[in-house]
Amino acid sequence: MKPSDRPGLRHLKASDLRAGVQLATQATTGIIGITEGVHQAVLRSAGGRAATQPGRTSGVTGLVYRSVRATTHWVGRGLDRLLETLLPFIESSQSDTAEREAVLSALNGVLGDHLVATGNALALPMQLRHAGVPLPLSQSATELAMPAAALPHVVILIHGLCMNDRQWSFAGHDHGAFLAESLGATPLYLRYNSGLHVSDNGAQLAEMLEHLVAQWPVDLQTITLVGHSMGGLLARSAHHTATHAGHLWPARLRHMVFLGSPHHGAPLERAGSWVDEVLGHMPLVSRFTAPFAKVGQVRSAGITDLRYGHLLDSDWQGREKYRRACDTRTSVPLPDGVKCFAVAATLAGRRSLLAERLTGDGLVPLNSALGIHGDPRRKLAFPRSHQLVVHGAGHLELLGSRAVAQQMAAWLLAGDATAT
Repeated sequence: MKPSDRPGLRHLKASDLRAGVQLATQATTGIIGITEGVHQAVLRSAGGRAATQPGRTSGVTGLVYRSVRATTHWVGRGLDRLLETLLPFIESSQSDTAEREAVLSALNGVLGDHLVATGNALALPMQLRHAGVPLPLSQSATELAMPAAALPHVVILIHGLCMNDRQWSFAGHDHGAFLAESLGATPLYLRYNSGLHVSDNGAQLAEMLEHLVAQWPVDLQTITLVGHSMGGLLARSAHHTATHAGHLWPARLRHMVFLGSPHHGAPLERAGSWVDEVLGHMPLVSRFTAPFAKVGQVRSAGITDLRYGHLLDSDWQGREKYRRACDTRTSVPLPDGVKCFAVAATLAGRRSLLAERLTGDGLVPLNSALGIHGDPRRKLAFPRSHQLVVHGAGHLELLGSRAVAQQMAAWLLAGDATAT
C-alpha cells in the first residue's frame, strides 16, 4: 500500500505536515515542562532543594531537562527547514477534501488562538464563500466579480465551534440552499477560526460585511444572518462592533436567526474551568496536581468565551482565561430595527417541562438558547412568536431539521409568523 493510499493520509497536504511538525514540537516541549514540574514537586515533598524557577529542577536533573528541550527544539527546526525546501515539489494542487477541512476546523476550534499566535499554517483565515469558493473581498477592490447568482438579498450562514461552512450540509439538507430558494436570495457561508475570541472574529466579520456591501455587483438591499451555536454570538458581536464603528451594512440587516446559540453561556465549558480550579488549587495535593492542570487548560479563547457568552473585548480583557469568575460581561441587547428569531432544541420529550429545562440540547441549556436570564437586564427580548423549541433533538440536529428550515422561511417571509 502506498503512503498516499493509507486512510487519512490522502487528505493531507505537505504544508499540513510541516505545520503539524511545528505543533508537535511545541506539544512535546509542553509535555516536558509538565513532567519536570511533577519531578520538582516530588523532590520538594522529599525535602529536596527548591529550584530557582517554579516548576523547574536544578543541578544535574535540570541540565537533563534543558538538554531534552534543546534537542527537541533543534530537531523540530531541522525538520521544518527540510519540509520548507521540499514543499514546492510535493505540495498537492488538489482541492481540499471535506475530511481534511473538518479536521482543520476542529483543530482550530480547540487551538486556533495558539495557531495564530505561533504563525502556524494550520490557522484558518476568515472567508465568505459562495458555492465552496472564497469571495475575493479586499479593501482596494471596487466591485466583486460574482456570477449571475448575485441578488439584492444575501443570506449569510455562520457555523459554530469546531465546524466549517461545508457542514451546513447535514443529513442531506442545507439551510442555506433552502432559504435561498424560498426567499429569492444568494446564500453565502462564513468560514472562520472558531478558536479566536468571539469579539476578534466579530470585528473581522464586521469589516468583511462592509466590504461586501461596497463590492456586491448589484445593490445589496437586504442582509439576513443565520448563526448556529457560536455563530449566533459572532453575529451579535459583529453587529455591535459595526454599529459603534459607523458601518453602513447594519442599515441593510433585516433579520437575525439564532440556532442553539448559547447567549448566556454553556455550562459544559464552565464545568471544565471548575475542574481546572480543583486540580490546580486543592490543598495538600496541589503540589502534585498543579502541573497536570495545564493539560485541562488546552482550551482556546473561543471555547472559554462560551462560558458566559462573551461578545466584547471588555468581557475577557484583563481576566485570566481559565480562572473561575462571576459573569461580568457587558449586556448587549438585540439590535433595534432587526427582526430576531431564536430556535432552541431539547433532548427531552414534549411533556417534560423540568427535563427540557435541565437538559437542553446536550450542549446549550434551553434558557440560554432562548435568551432567558434571571437578571432582567440580561434577558434578550425574543417575542414568543419569534421562538421555536424543537423537542427530542440535539444540538447538531438543528442543522438537518427541515421543520426548522420551514419555520425560518415562514418567519423571514412573513416577519411575525407564529412559531409552531
